[in-house]
Amino acid sequence: MKKYILTLFFITGIVNYMFAQMTLSYEIRSSMDFYQANKFLSGDWKDHLTEKDITGSPYLNDEFVSGSIFTIQMQRYVDIPLRYNIYNDDLEFKTAAGALQALATPEIVEKAVFGNFKLVYSPYSQANKIKKGYFLVLEEGKASLFAKPVVLLRGPVEAGAYKEPEPAKFIKKADEYYIRIGIEQAILINNKKDLIAAFPDNREKIESFIEKNKIKTNKPESLKEVVRYYNSL
Repeated sequence: MKKYILTLFFITGIVNYMFAQMTLSYEIRSSMDFYQANKFLSGDWKDHLTEKDITGSPYLNDEFVSGSIFTIQMQRYVDIPLRYNIYNDDLEFKTAAGALQALATPEIVEKAVFGNFKLVYSPYSQANKIKKGYFLVLEEGKASLFAKPVVLLRGPVEAGAYKEPEPAKFIKKADEYYIRIGIEQAILINNKKDLIAAFPDNREKIESFIEKNKIKTNKPESLKEVVRYYNSL
């Protein structure tokens, strides 16, 4: 009887695994299919300045990296040259003809994977408003930890009595960190109060874990510990 039960559990497990694989399978499509099926924006700056007028970089990765885009329609488009423009919050592409473009409907993106990066397009809360944007995935599960890179554009500086003029410049700031539970909007983590509030269903356990492990909310490794702990509950 015991052997029969173990065999039944084994078979059930295999069936469940195969079903999960089937439900998570993506239809593989080419980069040309992607260009033809989706609308794009040209890659111009959202400003009167051009790239030649600005020092620094607005990009997560300056060079295009071949990657895949997974859509909410369960399609995977492969071998697409990708580059993330932090300043514009655009995922840029280079077409076969060499044209620089950005997706006009990012809502179709479930995730984009290129090089060591994984981006998701997610709703998030900012100043009591719900917005949408791209995030770097640092940890995934029931709760996910996201990083949002930040680049600011400082305008040109005029010459002074003892100072040379300076061109406009992209300035990289510290990443912002967000936590998302399930399909809810991602919540910005500024302090321990925000971190505890991000897990309303296990508030006391999370608060105790934070104090016991001396968690720092500006350290991604510390935030990963909290998210992993929550996902283990």
